Amino acid sequence: MARDRRDGTTLDLLSWEPPRLVRRFEEPEVRAASLRSRIAHAVSATMKESEKSREAIAEAMSAWLGEDVSAHMLNAYASEAREDHTIPYLRLLALVQVTGDTRLLQLGAELFGTSVVEDRWLPWVEVGQLADKKQDVESAFESARRAARRGTR
Repeated sequence: MARDRRDGTTLDLLSWEPPRLVRRFEEPEVRAASLRSRIAHAVSATMKESEKSREAIAEAMSAWLGEDVSAHMLNAYASEAREDHTIPYLRLLALVQVTGDTRLLQLGAELFGTSVVEDRWLPWVEVGQLADKKQDVESAFESARRAARRGTR
């Protein structure tokens, strides 16, 4: 019988995956014919995946907002059939606050070609912007250098 002689204290570099910068719903989770239905699917998925019951979510949202939110309202927001009960933005923010699920914000951001990124990653986004700018400057410099050479011949 062969024994496993792997060192349990050494990291397996090949199994490492970078953390997700952007948290989003998987497409099948929110696939729907309309934006209203996509939002209902997203609200439903967020509440299903939460460790809190809908009643506890409603109670925490009520406390955060200072207004009454019931589990019945949350059920209506999560129902694709209840087209007259789309979750208002302020309540969506409260749902994000209570559940910590920023995928709800990302769903809206994607409509405008943007992403919701944690603040801790912003310095790296800025590094990427600087790298792009450096590449643009180097390209412009190279073009100017070639033009200057042509002019001196």
